[in-house]
Amino acid sequence: MAAANQSLAVEDGTGTGSGAGGQEYTQDGSVDLRGNPVLRSKRGGWTACTFIVVYELFERMAYYGIAANLFIYLTDKMHQGTVEASNNVTNWSGTVFLTPLLGAYVADAYLGRYWTFVVGSAIYLMVATPSYNPPILHVHGNTDT
Repeated sequence: MAAANQSLAVEDGTGTGSGAGGQEYTQDGSVDLRGNPVLRSKRGGWTACTFIVVYELFERMAYYGIAANLFIYLTDKMHQGTVEASNNVTNWSGTVFLTPLLGAYVADAYLGRYWTFVVGSAIYLMVATPSYNPPILHVHGNTDT
């Protein structure tokens, strides 16, 4: 009888059927990666909240760590002028704040949040590899590292 209630709830879209052990499905249409309805006991909670908070903490630390030193790096090591370095820092900052909007659009319209995260992480890992780091330039007789 429970299986009949479960399939009935899935078919009519109400999500009120009983799952394993009498647990209810979500009523907002949430599905897992295989397209099956999600049990309320298996979604979100403190695990997801902790992950999001820690992720945001590390992201903010990385942003402010780079932002604090980027201008100095561009002027001292890359030998850019102050105007060009300021322009590049501003462009970088604007890109950092606008790319999440692009990612949200791609996730909502095309890939879904899982595949958008996978593709974005793959791009990040390709860019963040040590072989991508620019070599230290020896310009104008500057040999310090």
